[in-house]
Amino acid sequence: MCKVQNFKEYRKQIGFLNQDKLKSFLSAKDIKSEIDFSYIDNLNNRLCEIIKILNSIVHKQIRLDDVDDFCKENIFNTYNILKDNKILPKLNNQGRRPEQVYFSWMRGFLISKFFTKALSQIFEINQNDIKIIGDDRLDDIENFKRQPTADLEIKTNGKTVNIEMQSGYKGINDIKKHKVIEGIRQFSDNGIYSLVIHVDFFNGQVAFVNIGNIADNEIIWISRKEMEGQEVFEISQDDFIWSLTETPPALKDLKQIIFNE
Repeated sequence: MCKVQNFKEYRKQIGFLNQDKLKSFLSAKDIKSEIDFSYIDNLNNRLCEIIKILNSIVHKQIRLDDVDDFCKENIFNTYNILKDNKILPKLNNQGRRPEQVYFSWMRGFLISKFFTKALSQIFEINQNDIKIIGDDRLDDIENFKRQPTADLEIKTNGKTVNIEMQSGYKGINDIKKHKVIEGIRQFSDNGIYSLVIHVDFFNGQVAFVNIGNIADNEIIWISRKEMEGQEVFEISQDDFIWSLTETPPALKDLKQIIFNE
């Protein structure tokens, strides 16, 4: 039987006093690949295609006036900011390439931007009154983190509603546990309502889910093997009340969901 005290000496002999550095060496995680900018160019073009398809099928009331201008401002200009501030190489998550993390983040970012017009109609407010409260700063990697903080804040009927915009592309629709916990905390501590608006692009439907003023017996956590066992709150099909090809719901139709009224 090998003696445990010999392990450290062995690692010293092969040149590694630090166990983490040896693990990184053996898995080649210390070798950083260069960003494939031609790959990102293709990803950006695909993002633009997705937005153009979305714009073509949503109800005319919420279509973009100029989809090319939207893509230029929100895809290509945003990409240049990330590139110029050298944020792209630092994007990583569970071993995925930075380009893939960028693509996933950008899809969510674009959905939030795209549906601003729809939100202004639903909540009967001006688009300029929709406040961005997310933590991501495009010019600062230290603040470019996916936090549980909601994306948007809306004030309606004298009440504050935090809105988390989500999008799904595989027909699997759920909400991460830490977002639900944050929504519950916001309502408990501050009386702020939290609403997840989940766009299921795969099936062309949109769900509205109250994650703040929610009873404990309504929360059932499931484990997603696709997310390395991470616990999530599964969105019920009953929560999908808007088809993307139809007019958005009115605020009066959402009061029961958001405010339990």
